[in-house]
Amino acid sequence: MSKRSVALTLLPPAAARALQALGENLAVARLRRGESQRVWARRLGCSVPTLIRLERGDPGVGAGLYATALWLIGRADALPESAAPSQDRGALEDEVRAALRRRGRARRAGELRSVQERPPLVPRSGR
Repeated sequence: MSKRSVALTLLPPAAARALQALGENLAVARLRRGESQRVWARRLGCSVPTLIRLERGDPGVGAGLYATALWLIGRADALPESAAPSQDRGALEDEVRAALRRRGRARRAGELRSVQERPPLVPRSGR
């Protein structure tokens, strides 16, 4: 029985699918280049069984190996782009929520000021 980290047992299904797709794409890249698993594994600095796991999208394969495989096909620049701040939807949503809260507080404070600055209502006489 192999020991699996807690992180691997908590891997979200979407992340598992993304790794599987990455592995499949890397396998296609290798095949398009006409390279055997033995040659590709040697170029990556890993064993053939590890390469097979990588091409299946196994989350237990080290990130460095995936990065090296991307480098071999000229796509190492794709790795940092996947976590670029401009692509971080969660942080963007948090910033929008915070801005809306600030706007709401400012608006409420402005409404209070405008109420406080109004002259008191004076009853009209003569009617």
